[in-house]
Amino acid sequence: MLSNNAVVVYFSRTGENYSVGEIEVGNTAKVAQVIASRIGAPTVEIVPVEPYPNVYDEAVAQATQERSAGARPAFTLVAGDGADNPAAMLDSAETIYLGYPIWRSDMPMPVYTFLESRDWSGKTIAPFCTHEGSGLADTVASIRRVVVGATVLDGMELRGAVAQNDVDATVRAVDGWLG
Repeated sequence: MLSNNAVVVYFSRTGENYSVGEIEVGNTAKVAQVIASRIGAPTVEIVPVEPYPNVYDEAVAQATQERSAGARPAFTLVAGDGADNPAAMLDSAETIYLGYPIWRSDMPMPVYTFLESRDWSGKTIAPFCTHEGSGLADTVASIRRVVVGATVLDGMELRGAVAQNDVDATVRAVDGWLG
């Protein structure tokens, strides 16, 4: 699965989170950082233009409303480690490791906006998610429907509480997935 030309792209949320309380680094961001360190790839974060509320129940209400409406919230891409031009990083990458939390058995709507905004022809996408019981849900199939021309690999799922609180278990899960 490794590619010498890869980038780790992820959406993650801080603030009050289910089962882990108030956090400063999102669950999915923690997994993305482990993947990036294991494969030596840069990271790019999908950041919604309108941030989600810090309070968990308010964030859930907003996410539920967006999903019901089929919303496609605007986003920006932020490259990690001070790199610039994340769009160019994506254009040149052969493999994109795509991370997201599972919200109400689906990807957050900004991830759909991101996926629908690019040409994925010839790319390989390796999805990974954090969740608290849903696993990957049907997100791999959803990604396959959206990214025409790309190869979508089987995904990795990890409970958010594990990603947030158990670095060793997160590294083992990532290493097992990466092979």
